[in-house]
Amino acid sequence: MSLSALDSIHSEPVESRIRLLLAAPEDQWFDRKSARIAPRDLAQTLVAFANAEGGTVAVGLHDGDYDGDRLTPEAENALRQTALDFTTPPVRADVERLDLGQSRSILLITVRPGEQVYETHRGDCYLRVGDESRKLTYSQRRELAYDRGAAQFEAEPAPGADISDVDPSQLTAYRTAIGASADDLTALQARSLVTRHRELNVAGLLLLGSHPQASFPQAVVRVLRYAEREAGTGSRQSLESGKDRRFEGPIPEIIDAAADCVDTWMPKRRALGASRRFEDLPLLPRDVWLEGLVNAVVHRSYSMAGDHIRVSIFPDRLEIESPGRFPGLADPTNPLGIARYARNPRIARVCSDLGITLERGEGIKRMFEEMRELGLVDPSYEQTAGSVKLTLAAAERLDPQIQSQLPHGAEHLLQILRSHGKPMGTGELIDASGRSRPWVRDVMSTLRDAGVVTWSGKSPQDPRATWHLEV
Repeated sequence: MSLSALDSIHSEPVESRIRLLLAAPEDQWFDRKSARIAPRDLAQTLVAFANAEGGTVAVGLHDGDYDGDRLTPEAENALRQTALDFTTPPVRADVERLDLGQSRSILLITVRPGEQVYETHRGDCYLRVGDESRKLTYSQRRELAYDRGAAQFEAEPAPGADISDVDPSQLTAYRTAIGASADDLTALQARSLVTRHRELNVAGLLLLGSHPQASFPQAVVRVLRYAEREAGTGSRQSLESGKDRRFEGPIPEIIDAAADCVDTWMPKRRALGASRRFEDLPLLPRDVWLEGLVNAVVHRSYSMAGDHIRVSIFPDRLEIESPGRFPGLADPTNPLGIARYARNPRIARVCSDLGITLERGEGIKRMFEEMRELGLVDPSYEQTAGSVKLTLAAAERLDPQIQSQLPHGAEHLLQILRSHGKPMGTGELIDASGRSRPWVRDVMSTLRDAGVVTWSGKSPQDPRATWHLEV
């Protein structure tokens, strides 16, 4: 079940609700708990949601079945008071009974994104990461406290703006995405896009405003294309004439317009295509650079005035630089080990609702996988004093000298191994490539001698022997 379906669960037929709730995947914003859960254990999930982007807990569902009949009045009362009795400071949570028909019901607990760091009454701190509530170490909790201060900029009232500054078309798209049937104010409150005093906040203006740049001139994306590998300065500047554009408007419009521009300006490279022939392909795969662009827009530091996101297109690479350092919980030297953390939880949530992001914490991993599948070098991150720069280079993973010595067609076999994602036998390579056995065997032997692949088997005639990609 999608997030929007969960939001509109009240409008679903009563008899369908339990099926939808049991089918919904547990993720960044949804979790199921047994009615037997102790309040102190429930507190861990509430704290994790509050420290991340908020979320909903369905209490009374366990192991694919209903167990809400265990929710006695005493147990329900204790669970309703969990946020007051077992979290510090008290997590902001709304609790309601949801009718499932046939005299069955569960508790739905909706947690809003917090404005500070929350912990259980025992002093333990948790953060929601994907479908788990991850306990933080002392140093991680301290870094979360530092990051939380910057993160809450999006929750502040939007200066000089109010709900009348919301673009009607953006509001309609947003309401449709979350399945809102109530009035506009209630719809905005559903994703905490207004303050407690019903003022439009920064996140609401950036996402849905008619012209957010009137209040935040730094909230733009600039796309530039250079003719040389280096930008240069002064008379040596290599910026192409007419290839410098700035994109303004609400976040969804900025992402769409900037992506169209990058698509148009992206250089081509000669590479082996799906037709097994060399073709002119985009310098970089669209899904990879689009992930980088979306991440930059969604997770940048909007409190940093005077700086904007820059997408620089070079003949051999693309660079995306955004204001704001990685959160303290992230190690830029180990991108694949970065735990998902949203600096702007409200913006991230709505972008997920709108289908702009998946928000499953897999974006960076997916970028690495796609680059490797095409035989390109890994994405690289560089952190400066006030920004993060992502570089996507159209450079082959293989050393150029080794690549020049490989027989014609070897790259096709390497591409098959990369896309397969695991070791393959000679027969599998023959079937996938459509080549003869002698040719495949000879090419793979050459690749093995070059140190590009390894062979694993008990004997030369072992039918279960496999080839392993080393680069």
